[in-house]
Amino acid sequence: MYGTCLYCHRDLGNNESVENFPIGRRLAFDQAMGRLWIVCTRCRRWNLTPLEERWEAIEECERHFCDTPTRYSTENIGLARLDEGVELVRIGKPERREFAFWRYAKRLTQRRQTYAALDAVVGMVVALPLVVTSVPGSNLLYVPIMYALSRRPVARITLPDGTMASVRQSDLSLVQLHRSGHEEGFALTLKYYSESGPWWRVMLASRAQRGTVRLYGAEAVRTAGLILPRLNAKGASSRQVRQAIDMIDEAGGPKRFFATTPDRTPRRTWVVYMPRPLRLALEMAAHEESERRALEGELAELEAAWREAEEIAAIADRLLIPPTIEEWIKKHRRR
Repeated sequence: MYGTCLYCHRDLGNNESVENFPIGRRLAFDQAMGRLWIVCTRCRRWNLTPLEERWEAIEECERHFCDTPTRYSTENIGLARLDEGVELVRIGKPERREFAFWRYAKRLTQRRQTYAALDAVVGMVVALPLVVTSVPGSNLLYVPIMYALSRRPVARITLPDGTMASVRQSDLSLVQLHRSGHEEGFALTLKYYSESGPWWRVMLASRAQRGTVRLYGAEAVRTAGLILPRLNAKGASSRQVRQAIDMIDEAGGPKRFFATTPDRTPRRTWVVYMPRPLRLALEMAAHEESERRALEGELAELEAAWREAEEIAAIADRLLIPPTIEEWIKKHRRR
């Protein structure tokens, strides 16, 4: 089981409350659907856990939730805090909109508050040299800082050939989502720098070392899930979150939303210039679509295991049936 967040790569923490699943400080579970997530306490994103490790943990989380005297619940979603400080989020049968709002609203509004605080600090740092004019050249002290921030790597992506690459802050404005002749109907184009060493090498790399890649289908969605949080660093209000959720519902789901987005903004293929609710909706759709594809892979494995078990069971059953009875069954089945 992984111990770091799949998105921000921070430590997910440990707990001693859930014996069958000692990872994570905030666990979300849906007993009816058989799903268990670890909610990262830093970036607030939901990490879907592997199939083979979740069943006993879900039952244990359900017992802890029911045994906790202090909990907050609506008809569909509940929140309980255990003595150790571990939080359990119990998913009942919510509407998709309610579930999406519960999942994204707090993270995006908190991101908005964090950005406002950082913006105030940066503003003070930038304004200070302008005030202290008695020092020669003091009004240029912030230029190297801003230059370095624009060149810092903000995301690591996987190229189609399997190699790792980095995307710099200054290249986020060049990310494009446009219509394509690919079967998925859309493509994601972005600039990257080859992962050739530590982060400072990426910062010092020249534009001659920059490449361009066009991604399709699942690769485009997975990469968008890494890039869009950086483009949406300012967060959002609750109203903007609801607008984004409505856009996904109107499109018919996360998968169709990516395919229909180029038609919504035919003159704005650069993602940075798209309206904020639309960018937020793309971020939500990217995460949900990646999770859906992961679940489809698990279901395919389950189906393969079921067919193998069924074949073995059929062979075992035939061992107990005399040949004359089996012939009689085949004869009447043909009729």
